[in-house]
Amino acid sequence: MTRQMSRLPAVAALGGGHGLSATLTALRRLTDSLTAIVTVADDGGSSGRLREEFGCLPPGDLRMALAALCGDDSEGRLWADVLQSRFAGNGPLAGHAIGNLLIAGLWQRLADPVEGLDMVGQMLGVRGRVLPMSAVPLAIEADVVGLRTDAPDEVMVVRGQAQVAKTTGRVVGLRLRPDRPPAHPDAVAALQEADFIVLGPGSWFTSVLVHLLVPELADAIVTSSAERILVLNLVPEDETAGFSPAAHIDVLAQHAAALRLDHVIADERFARLDGHLGTYVESLGAQLHIARLGMRDGSARHDPLLLAASLAGAMGL
Repeated sequence: MTRQMSRLPAVAALGGGHGLSATLTALRRLTDSLTAIVTVADDGGSSGRLREEFGCLPPGDLRMALAALCGDDSEGRLWADVLQSRFAGNGPLAGHAIGNLLIAGLWQRLADPVEGLDMVGQMLGVRGRVLPMSAVPLAIEADVVGLRTDAPDEVMVVRGQAQVAKTTGRVVGLRLRPDRPPAHPDAVAALQEADFIVLGPGSWFTSVLVHLLVPELADAIVTSSAERILVLNLVPEDETAGFSPAAHIDVLAQHAAALRLDHVIADERFARLDGHLGTYVESLGAQLHIARLGMRDGSARHDPLLLAASLAGAMGL
C-alpha cells in the first residue's frame, strides 16, 4: 500500500547509463530529496580509457546521472549539454566526454570520489545527489550460452560490462570482480533512509541486476522500510533478448530471493507481450501500473513526463 506523505519523498534510484538517466529526469520533477546510486563497472569508451589510465572509478554513468539532475532552466540545460559533449577529432582527447575529464580531474585532487561528485553537483546546481554503488571500480563476468553454433549449450565466460551488454548469447550467470565488493556507506545510508527505492529501467544484467551483487546494497534494498518500485524496459535489451516482462522480474528474484516489490511499472506495449504479467505481479504482492511510457517518436526511450506521471501514481503523490 502506498504510504501517505506530508513532505516530498526521499527517493533512491539505482541503475546506470540511459535507463537511470530517464528515471532521474522523471523523478526530479517529483522531489528534491533524490539520490542516484550508480554502477561503477563500465569499461568501455571514454570511461574505460580513464579507468585504465588512472585506476579511477569509471565516470561516465556518474556523469550522465549528474546531467539528468540539472535543472530545466536555460543554465541547467547548458551545463547538462557541456557535461555530455565530447571532443571531436582524432587526437588523444577524441571521444572523451567533457564531464568525464572534469570528474576524473577532481578525483586526482580529492581523496574521496564522492567529494568530487558533490562538488560537481554543487557547481551545476543539481537537484539531488549522485553516489557510486562502490568506492572501488568493479568488473562484470557473465556465463553465457549460445555463442557457438557448433556447441550452443557450451557455457562461455564473457568479461567486461561492454561485452556482456551486447552479448548475443543467453546470460545464465553473473558475478562481480572483486567478489563481494564493499558498498559505498553513503549509498547504503540513502537506501536505509529512503521512502521509495526505484530499480530500472536499463540494461538488465549490467545496470539493474548488478546492484544486487553487492551484498551490503542488496541487504539494504531488502531490509529498508522503503517501498520498492521496479520500472521495466520498453523493449528487451540485447542481453535480455527474447525475455518476457515476467522473465525480467524472475532474473532479479533468482539473484535476490528475499527481494520484495511493491510496484511494477510497465509500458502498455511491452505488457501486452505477457498475458500473465498482472497475475504474476500480484502473486508477488506488488501492484502493476500499466501506461504508455515511450517517446512519441517510437524510439525505445522513456518519455520523462509520462514516466514521472506513473511514478507519481505509484508513490501516491
